[in-house]
Amino acid sequence: MDRRRKVELFEEIRREHAHGAGTIRAVAKKLGVHRRMVRQALASSIPPERKLAARNKPSLGPVMEFIDEILREDQMAPRKQRHTAHRIWERIRQERSDTVGEATVRRYVREGKQKLGLTGRETFVPQVYDWGGEAQVDWYEAMADFAGERLRVYIFAMRSMASGGAFHVAYYHATQQAFLEAHELAFNYFGGVFRRLRYDNLKSAVKKILRGHQREETERLIAFRSHWGFQTEFCNPARGNEKGGVEGEVGYFRRNHLVPVPQAQNLEELNQHLRSCCQQDEQRRIAGKPTFGGRGAADRTRASAAADGGRFRVGGD
Repeated sequence: MDRRRKVELFEEIRREHAHGAGTIRAVAKKLGVHRRMVRQALASSIPPERKLAARNKPSLGPVMEFIDEILREDQMAPRKQRHTAHRIWERIRQERSDTVGEATVRRYVREGKQKLGLTGRETFVPQVYDWGGEAQVDWYEAMADFAGERLRVYIFAMRSMASGGAFHVAYYHATQQAFLEAHELAFNYFGGVFRRLRYDNLKSAVKKILRGHQREETERLIAFRSHWGFQTEFCNPARGNEKGGVEGEVGYFRRNHLVPVPQAQNLEELNQHLRSCCQQDEQRRIAGKPTFGGRGAADRTRASAAADGGRFRVGGD
């Protein structure tokens, strides 16, 4: 099992223990894993390092490029006229002199289709949101004057789709460490963790864009998501309307709180100003929302007590 898959498995174990089977024994039985692995997942959302010996694939090796070419061609073919694993295996028998088992071909095809996004299904953004159900996340740029010097800052925004409340925090650089730290500050501001967070294709979250809404997420984000227990969804490229809530919030916040250009002595003072503006916006009435743009009790986000306790280590490995 590769490391990324193991991080995802740890997330599944932690979610099942918290909201499903409830005991180590029951989780191990349901997911078909050893109880030792369940204990490892509950102890930390990041799997322990393990060196895996490289395995040779003598029977599959000669036909791997042949299979890869078929899968690449399938990306351009109509959905109902794409190869199944069985059909690929039949073509190997008909067109190649190599001998390989059908089960081996099926495993390789399944992995290949996942990498190319050929197994994904299109999803739709709901227009009515449950309390604490979804928040949308984005970065945006702004200028600020620090002790008379004008500098560019990168502002993280998280907006609740149920209440319309939002949280903004600024950084000098839009790094992954800042990205994860900003999530924790937002969770603290809202008083809990949303069940689902929606992103566009931020480099801090997405390692590779696949087909449709399928993404190869960064390992750090997967571990962070596992720690806090939320789900992620991604927009299609160049489809900002799929997260129009936070896009509109950014425009509103910039027009009302970053004009004129804010002045501060340092980043900490600027973020105090941004937080004050967020709290001020809690009192505004948003069209189509049943409450003011508040947070906390009004949004009823669920508590976020992580199994391995407290904050996630957001620093680099």
